[in-house]
Amino acid sequence: MARALWVLGLLVAMALVFYAMRRGWVNRRRRQAAELPAFPTPPSDVDGQRGRLEPATGFYVGTTRAGDWQDRVAVGDIGHRAEATARLHDSGLLLERTGASPLWIPAESLVDARVDHKLANKVVPGKGMLVVTWRLGDHAVDTGFRADDKSTQDEWASAVRALAPAAGRHDNPEGQA
Repeated sequence: MARALWVLGLLVAMALVFYAMRRGWVNRRRRQAAELPAFPTPPSDVDGQRGRLEPATGFYVGTTRAGDWQDRVAVGDIGHRAEATARLHDSGLLLERTGASPLWIPAESLVDARVDHKLANKVVPGKGMLVVTWRLGDHAVDTGFRADDKSTQDEWASAVRALAPAAGRHDNPEGQA
């Protein structure tokens, strides 16, 4: 009987932990939805545009507030990690995510890009993740993409930096805006 009570107590404690985690995520989503503007949608002609680089397959890691690699944006389905294909066009960066909406970063919103090892509570060995800093309204955010072919990430970071308008670029090595 004592064992059954311990098991029942453990199950109740686990249920409370999961409930608190879910409630925290929902509250974060609601709070950020009130603070952040809507995410941009890809233009209708983006499929017809020529890419600056060959598309890269990989993993969408997440989006955080710039400078705080653990403050994940949870609005809509932006907070969900997913397999993705990155396409860089003259008009912006498109991350086509499997099972989630596409993430469009217009060229005029780009601030900087770097290859880093951490974002959205994910840490990878070495510098194995492309992190793009961009403006979402008045807020600076970082979006992470981990390519399947890690050798191309420096090329992607350079190409995104070249596309960023000079007026929006900050000379900050940490990518904080």
